[in-house]
Amino acid sequence: MIELDDRTDALIDVSDLQTIAITLTDKEIELILTDDVEIREINREFRNIDSATDVLSFPYEPMPMTPLGSIVISMDHVKSGAKRFSHRPEEELSLLFIHGLLHLLGYDHETDAGEMRQKEREIIGEFSLPSSLIIRTQKETD
Repeated sequence: MIELDDRTDALIDVSDLQTIAITLTDKEIELILTDDVEIREINREFRNIDSATDVLSFPYEPMPMTPLGSIVISMDHVKSGAKRFSHRPEEELSLLFIHGLLHLLGYDHETDAGEMRQKEREIIGEFSLPSSLIIRTQKETD
């Protein structure tokens, strides 16, 4: 289900991510783990934003037998987020993966009326994960 392209020395076990993915889709997902330098280049090339970010999603054209899309995650952001929010890097990776996967599935927290935030809460609760990026951001603005 998850095709892993680990461009770091992280040596990640994707079994938890696999379990999350199976609850949301039966499509294959490409997962690229990289660093801030490469994700910044990707962000600049595809979004015209010249900065590193934590996660990017690239949905594929919906067709039979094609993967759902690609998720690119910066392991530098995973490590710093885990440290900043006092949880394990595996948990931060799961949170970013969920965020990216929901974007692949068509959710968009920048334009929806809270549907993505609600769906994230449901998944996070189901897998007993700490607060997500959207939920953390919402708490900061409340």
